[in-house]
Amino acid sequence: MPNCCTTPENGNLFIIFFNSTCEDMKTFRRKPLRKASSKAQSAMEYLMTYGWAILIISVVLAALFQLGVFNPMTFAPKAPPGACQVFRPNGPYTTSFINLEGMCSGMLPQYVAQFNPSSSPYITINVPNLPLGASQRTATVWFYVTGLPSSSQYAEYLYGYGVEYSYNAFQPYINNGGYVEINAWYTDQVVAQINTGSWCFLAYQYDGQAQIGSLGCGGGPLTTVASSRTYNTQPSPLIIGAAASGGNIDARYMNGYIANLQIYNTSLSANEIQALYLEGIGGAPIDLRHLVGWWPLNGNANDYSGNGNNGQIHNVNFVSNWYSGYTPP
Repeated sequence: MPNCCTTPENGNLFIIFFNSTCEDMKTFRRKPLRKASSKAQSAMEYLMTYGWAILIISVVLAALFQLGVFNPMTFAPKAPPGACQVFRPNGPYTTSFINLEGMCSGMLPQYVAQFNPSSSPYITINVPNLPLGASQRTATVWFYVTGLPSSSQYAEYLYGYGVEYSYNAFQPYINNGGYVEINAWYTDQVVAQINTGSWCFLAYQYDGQAQIGSLGCGGGPLTTVASSRTYNTQPSPLIIGAAASGGNIDARYMNGYIANLQIYNTSLSANEIQALYLEGIGGAPIDLRHLVGWWPLNGNANDYSGNGNNGQIHNVNFVSNWYSGYTPP
């Protein structure tokens, strides 16, 4: 049985083994206990030194993302005011040789109209040839709701004309539950619920027998409803961003953004409505012969239908940072 003894030397531990004949002796040196990994220590020092910087950068990037800096729409080309318009060589409301002129490829608008209800915003337009009585019509518009109306206000209106309290106005609105409703003769009809925080497209039609509403939000498919109605719309100015009652302004103002309002004196087909939707928020009119008015609201309230129905602006702003929440169809 080998004998064993240990002796310290210079702080190191030596183990000496002796065999039974003591003829051979071997010395083995035990390695010191290993310290913590130097790489792990360096990583901890790095985190302690730069952790706050990384946190601040993360917060800044998140804020920039919320502001839309990283939205691809930010860098998409924008159409300036009046970039596309209808040319009528024979004058307003004529239909011979009419055509579109300018940049009419569906570019995003540079501006949209912003409505803040605290400042009582609206646009008034005298349009002599608006569809009245029980005549056919179509109106399409893009909108974005910043906040829903209160329970006492009940509704915020996109546009309209007629005399509301005589039950014959032609005007869509958003109720305090977030649903779009269309109405005439005060027989309201729900179209669909909007996606808050998304741009939406609304087509509102009357074909002589039924009212039809089609709504698409956030780039999703259109939802369409229809119901039999008898219209008898009376003449009045067109109001954008507030309720219309014979040209008088009702304090149920839009809270958000509106763009690209088009009005036709015919009921467009389902395929035409779908085509207008797919053109996106910067889309040009699709049926020039029946176009009554076209207000892109791209920096102004001018009518680019060639019919000269320019609007008067009351406390409406035109903003360029509108594209947060916009998804092309």
